Amino acid sequence: MSTFNFHGEISGPGNFGDGGKIEIHHHGATAAEALRLATELAGRLRADGLPVLAEQADVVRGELVRAGQEQRPADPGRVRRALETISMALTTGSAGLALAQELGRVIGM
Repeated sequence: MSTFNFHGEISGPGNFGDGGKIEIHHHGATAAEALRLATELAGRLRADGLPVLAEQADVVRGELVRAGQEQRPADPGRVRRALETISMALTTGSAGLALAQELGRVIGM
């Protein structure tokens, strides 16, 4: 068995839980915030002339609404597919991509 000596700064998550499990908490991320971001994303995509991608944002928004009404978590597969479709079609640095990424972060994807 060997040991490793690190000389310098070590960065990374420092919130290790029991058994070495990393616990990530999305503080302040509410269902209302996710719904607001999904609505904003759909509006942004429509304003940018991307109606097909706006439909995908509507899929996410619809799933969030249904999940809230049924008091269940949103279907991660459906949401992930829609967000991936949107993200692959947008250019780096665009407002739509930033919204899609933030929505994914808020939902925990």
